[in-house]
Amino acid sequence: MARIYSYVVRYDSGFAPNPFYGYCTLATCKPDIRRGAEVGDWVVGSGSNDRSIRRGGHLVYAMRVTETTTFDDYAKDARFEAKKPFRMGSRKQSCGDNIYFRKTPDGDWRQRDSFHSHADGQLHPRHVARDTGVNRLLISNDFTYFGGSGPEFPDDLHDRDGRPLCKSGIGRSCFDDPQLVEALEHWVRGFGVSGYQGPPQEWISLRG
Repeated sequence: MARIYSYVVRYDSGFAPNPFYGYCTLATCKPDIRRGAEVGDWVVGSGSNDRSIRRGGHLVYAMRVTETTTFDDYAKDARFEAKKPFRMGSRKQSCGDNIYFRKTPDGDWRQRDSFHSHADGQLHPRHVARDTGVNRLLISNDFTYFGGSGPEFPDDLHDRDGRPLCKSGIGRSCFDDPQLVEALEHWVRGFGVSGYQGPPQEWISLRG
């Protein structure tokens, strides 16, 4: 039975999730979700209500997990070569999430210059430990990403116990209510669009 994992996207920068090049990937942060989600499950990200953002109650993205993989295999997969970050490139190139690799299967993790590196491009041990502590990432080619311009969640999207699908605050919610899964799918499919639809909230803020 499919489940839903719901959380607040505190930093919607295009890095986590990374919705570019035809796949939405969750390759860093959210270790509990990366550990638990299986193919067929949904991951739903809502906007932050931080006073500098004020996007609480709005959908950032929804992805149905279609694959899971390891960092080693992600780094080698030609489909995701474009997701390796190029910090001096465009915004889209700079926020690549294909950042971890090893020279040997039991070697130390290397980290490409990325949003999770130090400012000078050097490896950031705390991020490495947290990200690679769960050697598993989520991939979807069945997703809708709105970034900073997503719609409001309808009030009736809640489970049989009355818990709202839209997460607020820290942590994550997990739902195994078949009716809520069906309602989520109906809502998301009802937009009539899929894939990348609009820029991340942080990109919009930079324009202001």
